[in-house]
Amino acid sequence: MAKTDYQSINDYHQTFSGEALARMETIRKIIHDVVPGAEETISYQIPCFKYNGYLIYYCAFPNHISLSNPFSAAFWEHFKADLEGYKTSKAVIQFPANKPLPEQLIKEIIAFRKKENEEKTTNKKK
Repeated sequence: MAKTDYQSINDYHQTFSGEALARMETIRKIIHDVVPGAEETISYQIPCFKYNGYLIYYCAFPNHISLSNPFSAAFWEHFKADLEGYKTSKAVIQFPANKPLPEQLIKEIIAFRKKENEEKTTNKKK
């Protein structure tokens, strides 16, 4: 694998085309729609969004798009039924390229993560 040094999400996106790029742009738009103040950055050489801490990462592969973050137990419990049928691990959800991107589910995931980060920040201030 070639060494990369992405400086921005745009740099990352420029290495893709077609459906993978369109899906990433859709996810990026969803994140900004749900969390207008989210900061774009690159972390671990993939797109990352921060809002009161790390909000969500995403990346593209030939057969899927992944959302990732060290998701909480509460997250997994909340989305247990919604994520049936998707390949998941402790920190990753894979959305297959051969199926429609579940935009509403992604909106709900981002909103949940936003709320978790806000609560975490509020609790730290107490």
